[in-house]
Amino acid sequence: MTHFVGVIDGAGMNWGVRFPEVDGCVGAGSSPEEAIASASEALRDVMNYKRGGGFELAKPRTLAEVLGSGEVEPGETTVLIPLLLDAGRIVRANLTFDAGLLDAIDEAAKSRGLTRSAFLASAAREKIGGLR
Repeated sequence: MTHFVGVIDGAGMNWGVRFPEVDGCVGAGSSPEEAIASASEALRDVMNYKRGGGFELAKPRTLAEVLGSGEVEPGETTVLIPLLLDAGRIVRANLTFDAGLLDAIDEAAKSRGLTRSAFLASAAREKIGGLR
């Protein structure tokens, strides 16, 4: 899995994450966790848009490269954000769950207006991306 280095800055109720390799791609939130979650979604959305539009995708640099570049200012820190791009094709997967857990999954999906598959895909993205 590809990871991009995000530069995080903020205090109190205003946090932001920017990506030195991806111009204009930022995340924001009232906590570092919210800003990271927002940045992960923004990175996925921007890269999917660029790929769909035939634009060249940014290449991630290593943490050492970003830290050595002088792009991280005093008071800022870095975080690795996984890039979760859709492949554009659906595949069937056989999964096994406890019946009680599956009932809870179905109930949670229904309450959000989602299919079981959409709910599980969303939950997996959040877990893999360190979101919420």
